[in-house]
Amino acid sequence: MGQPAQQQEVPGEQKRMTPVPDCGENSYRGMEKLTGKAAVITGGDSGIGRAVGIAFAREGADVLISYLSEDEDAQDTARLVEEAGRRAVLVRGDLDTAEHCRKIIDTAVEEFGKIDILVNNAAYQMTHQSLDEISDEEWDYTFKVNIGAMFHLVKAAVPHMRPGSSIIGSSSVNSDMPNPTLAPYAATKAGIANFSASLAQMLGEKGIRVNSVAPGPIWTPLIPSTMPPEKVESFGEDTPLGRAGQPAELAPTYVLLASDDGSYISGARVAVTGGRPIL
Repeated sequence: MGQPAQQQEVPGEQKRMTPVPDCGENSYRGMEKLTGKAAVITGGDSGIGRAVGIAFAREGADVLISYLSEDEDAQDTARLVEEAGRRAVLVRGDLDTAEHCRKIIDTAVEEFGKIDILVNNAAYQMTHQSLDEISDEEWDYTFKVNIGAMFHLVKAAVPHMRPGSSIIGSSSVNSDMPNPTLAPYAATKAGIANFSASLAQMLGEKGIRVNSVAPGPIWTPLIPSTMPPEKVESFGEDTPLGRAGQPAELAPTYVLLASDDGSYISGARVAVTGGRPIL
């Protein structure tokens, strides 16, 4: 048994989860792979975003954390970044408008003077059994936050990125193995993988690498806040490894793609799925 049945309101809070996800707070050890770099991470308050923020900071990067409304979670992540000796900048707000996406990038440039790494990680999902349950508003909102924001963030960030910079999109195993109960979310995750591959070809001449990570079932606040309790209880059990992954198990992949260790990796979609294959 991985986790007990539980439920939260959207967007969910990490500190209220049982068990609390492991974001590498006590385990990640940096090796100066990102010394002097500046990173922007959307959805950086908790889950995968927090794990990536902790890892980036311990590798030497300053981090801007974009988040929706989870103030305590975001402040906890900022504290962990600062305890690693790096600068943390918080930007609160919804990614559903181009204006807010541009504000995030403008803030990063004002605070850091540059952007070396952009992690498009924030996402919205909700479980539905039929199309009739999905409102027009929810469909549009899912696309605005999950894939529309990536377009606006990348467009604003690229002029401030130098050769060697890295853009990383958080896709999903749902990108080509879509769960029918997550249809809008799955469609956007396929879009992230496809858009990342296009950008890798478009931005290669600028020396900017673009990749996506395809997580499988990862234990984050998104799960108890968007799935029914009985699904939460069995979440991840149908993977070959038989369990949900922890956010800390994703962080090294993002570090690889952000660092010079991944200097010839571009246009890739990296699976971190507990054994579920992606095509």
